[in-house]
Amino acid sequence: MKALHYLLGLIGLSVLVACGQESTKPAKTTFNQEVTQTIEAGKVRGQKDNENKAIEWLGIPYAQVTERWTAPKAIDQWSETFDATTYGESALQLSNGEVKGVENALNLDVIRPDTDATDLPVMVFVHGGNNQTGTAQEIKGNTFVNALNAVYVSVNYRLGALGFNPLPALKTGSDAENSGNYTLLDLAAALDWVKANIKSFGGDANNVTLVGFSAGGRDVMATLISPIFKDKYAKAISFSGGMTLADEKESQKIFAKAFASLVVEDKVKANEKEAINWLLSDDAAVADYLHGLKAERLAPLMGSAGIRMSVFPHLYKDGHVLPKTGFDGATFNDVPLLLVTGTSEFSLFTAFDTYFMEDYMAGKLAENESKMSEFLYARNYGGDFYRLSNGVESARMLDGQYTSEIYIGQIAYGENADVTPTLARGLSAFHGVFEPLLQTPSNYATLIGEDFYNDGQVALATAFKGYLKSFIATGKPGDDWSAWIADKQEVLRLDADKSSAKIKMSTDKETAKGVIAKMEADDSLTAEQKKVLNEQVLNGRWFSEPLDNATFNYLTK
Repeated sequence: MKALHYLLGLIGLSVLVACGQESTKPAKTTFNQEVTQTIEAGKVRGQKDNENKAIEWLGIPYAQVTERWTAPKAIDQWSETFDATTYGESALQLSNGEVKGVENALNLDVIRPDTDATDLPVMVFVHGGNNQTGTAQEIKGNTFVNALNAVYVSVNYRLGALGFNPLPALKTGSDAENSGNYTLLDLAAALDWVKANIKSFGGDANNVTLVGFSAGGRDVMATLISPIFKDKYAKAISFSGGMTLADEKESQKIFAKAFASLVVEDKVKANEKEAINWLLSDDAAVADYLHGLKAERLAPLMGSAGIRMSVFPHLYKDGHVLPKTGFDGATFNDVPLLLVTGTSEFSLFTAFDTYFMEDYMAGKLAENESKMSEFLYARNYGGDFYRLSNGVESARMLDGQYTSEIYIGQIAYGENADVTPTLARGLSAFHGVFEPLLQTPSNYATLIGEDFYNDGQVALATAFKGYLKSFIATGKPGDDWSAWIADKQEVLRLDADKSSAKIKMSTDKETAKGVIAKMEADDSLTAEQKKVLNEQVLNGRWFSEPLDNATFNYLTK
């Protein structure tokens, strides 16, 4: 059930310990393989993970939130040694129907090999969860830092309506604060902390790779065009995260509607229309009201977004943190870029969509031929759109303005019923399929089935980690992984049979227009079935703009 709760949260900080202040910052130390190290704020004591031959420092504050919807502030120094042996608080969020976390949750974990090596490459990880849920422990790092020979940093940051809020009344601060992109401000602060402190953990501050999964991957992609991230990292990796931004004015309307129910409930305004109009104003009373709301009332707002920007818009093109021209303008962080996607990225979201979830959870999909055909239609074509969005479509959008090399990998492991029969029947090469190749135990363990693991998978995982090790160290994943160029549109296809890895360069020239043509020609469903699935299951997703804007020809069966 733990894995199921994790996935449902996907589909849908810290209590600062300051034991005193000093007038001057303590002298930082070079890493010495001890569990206690000195950083700018003071001493931090971690612990050894002997099983994985790693050292970890958990829940270290990197900044603090002193007021809701403002930029993160520098942390206070401490005079006593900070206990970094337990995870920090997670950000405020609605998780499995329960409000969890705190508002001031800006902390991070640092994990590295238990060796005396210094100047190691650094990975800074941004977790997924639609920017509404999730924690820094989504991927922990302990089981792979030795394979990657790197320092791994995983970040907690503000989520939901606390991480993003474009309402006009809140625009009373700096240009950065007025952007409404507080999550990005947090991530920038985390990278500043890394630059200032990572040497104390044996990391190379000049060799930092920013890495994200899902929403975290989309955040990473957004930083490529953000001037506030200039020179904060040297390379970037996006796992299953494409290029998605939101219009500020349209986002304000959605946020106003979401907050309006609270305004009416509190009898500030008589009805939703009056509440929305008030919330869309720059009246100082609106800001006072928003700041006065209890945190637990904010977490459920715009929940169950299901990777729909139309429900929870974020990453606003404000003109300061993110340019109003979006990805069509300048690229401020032109760095080597690695894009990794599964080939069936929409399978999880199909299975846990309300249209299919009851049958999927009860194991009844295969018993109903018509329902199974509908599931495969949504899974396969949604997966095509999502795969393209995560990889080649992003590369095509950057082509011409991006000078650094872009590498694209497509993980197909899970497609072949002869190798992974459990996965092939349902989730296939799902959203997050890279994770069990990297981390053990996997968050997806109860869903992927025992047949996921075999000698071929072990070989694939070893090769995959080898590519990551090379990329974070040098900016190149390996001699057998060619950079994507528009003329060839080559990607690395990563798969395995039961005994060995099957990895080769392949071509992916498919387009969203081509996927729509396949959907129109598909005679496995009636026109009415297609219409329902297109408009209820596939619509409004991060990747579905081409379908939403298309005039679909509903050919009859």
